[in-house]
Amino acid sequence: MAAILGGGLGGLSTGYYLLKNNVTSNNNLKLFLLEATNYCGGWIKSIRTKDYIFEQGPRTIRPKGIVGLNTLNMMQDLGLSEHIAPIKPGHPAAKNRMIYVNNTLHLLPSSLKGVFQRNDPFSKPLIYAVFKDLKQPIKEMKDDSIYNFVERRFGKEIADYAISPMICGICAGDAKEITVKFLMKTLFEYEQNHGSVMKGFMKSIFKTKNGQELELSELARKAQEEKWNVYTIKGGLETFPTILHEHLKENNVNISLNSKVEEIEFIDSSTVKLKKGNGETLSVSHVYSSIPSHALAKLVQKQHPELAKSLGEIPFVTVAIVNLYFATDKPLISPAFGFLVPPIENSPILGVVFDSCCLPDQKGTVLTVMLGGKWFEEKFGKDITEKRLLEIATKEIDSILNIKDKPAAHNVNILNKCIPQYVIGHYERVDKIRDYIQNNNLPISVIGSSYDGIGVNDVIYSAKTQVEEDCVK
Repeated sequence: MAAILGGGLGGLSTGYYLLKNNVTSNNNLKLFLLEATNYCGGWIKSIRTKDYIFEQGPRTIRPKGIVGLNTLNMMQDLGLSEHIAPIKPGHPAAKNRMIYVNNTLHLLPSSLKGVFQRNDPFSKPLIYAVFKDLKQPIKEMKDDSIYNFVERRFGKEIADYAISPMICGICAGDAKEITVKFLMKTLFEYEQNHGSVMKGFMKSIFKTKNGQELELSELARKAQEEKWNVYTIKGGLETFPTILHEHLKENNVNISLNSKVEEIEFIDSSTVKLKKGNGETLSVSHVYSSIPSHALAKLVQKQHPELAKSLGEIPFVTVAIVNLYFATDKPLISPAFGFLVPPIENSPILGVVFDSCCLPDQKGTVLTVMLGGKWFEEKFGKDITEKRLLEIATKEIDSILNIKDKPAAHNVNILNKCIPQYVIGHYERVDKIRDYIQNNNLPISVIGSSYDGIGVNDVIYSAKTQVEEDCVK
């Protein structure tokens, strides 16, 4: 028997790939999935009504790269192809992305032409950043923050107005703490190996690509051919984990909700005891942990304090989500994906997504305001109420977008410790965790956003690669 801890996207995907690799049928392996709450899907939650959809977590998925194409393969396999709603290059949500600086919304360049023009709040055309990179001497380092790297190679304005807000939008974090390897590992390697990013990039053009090959589904090929920018699922992204959940149940995976594990005890290299909160014990041959690293740390603390310490050192941040629905036919916003706010603006919000532009089947105007992240406690203290967060969000919407209407509906959700932060040294820490597991012959695999990437695609691909590695052993 094997057990999956956590019924979020990582846990559900692990079950999917165990079934896909015929692990259960080939080994007569009974598979359990234990979820501590009453819901499978993790942070992906959609509030649906006839007029609008409020997304509580992710709302769109990028189809790019091997990890993005892999997700599309899964989507087709689950029968979701006809439910996909793509955003293509010509769509306003693909072209129009903004930042809020000096009390003004600024459209970021979205074409090659824009790189050669001066666009506020930048004092020079972005092409000048290339010249700076070519002139800047190399600084040999093993790791760096993404902010320092970009400031060093391309200038302070790019770091402040492009990279810092982007990090806020992706992981609600501080670019001055997040490792450059999180998003720019290849660019960092260009600098370290060739003296500058551009020199490394030019040399890479003439190299043969030896990347992993992936057999593409019809849906993945379509996304490539039509150059999708992002995509979502009609009716809300929650449809995805719901279908995954049903797929696992149909294939005899034993899914237990409200089933919290209090302690993990490793008996030997092929026996693990999972002690539940209700006093029950489940004995299995292998554990796939997709729960947050800090939660796993508590479960192994008693028997493996050194492992627990490494797991507990991965920081997480809390984000508040305020969804707003304005029931009016008049346009309240310009068509765009939304805007982000650089940390130097010292705003209480991280950014706003224009859901009525990004998501299909929305009536009126639907906005999602993101607050907190790395600065949650600093901005709001420990006892902020949902009512107060709603007041802050609506005030900022009024100030920035000049929306005087009162929302006809709203939802406020505080997502406690929802996003791991890949600070400097993160990947070395993850290697240390997995080395400890291997060196001590512990029958456990760690999967998901705590380790291998925080996006939807990353979490799914983490499950795929881990299951495939375990199948080879």
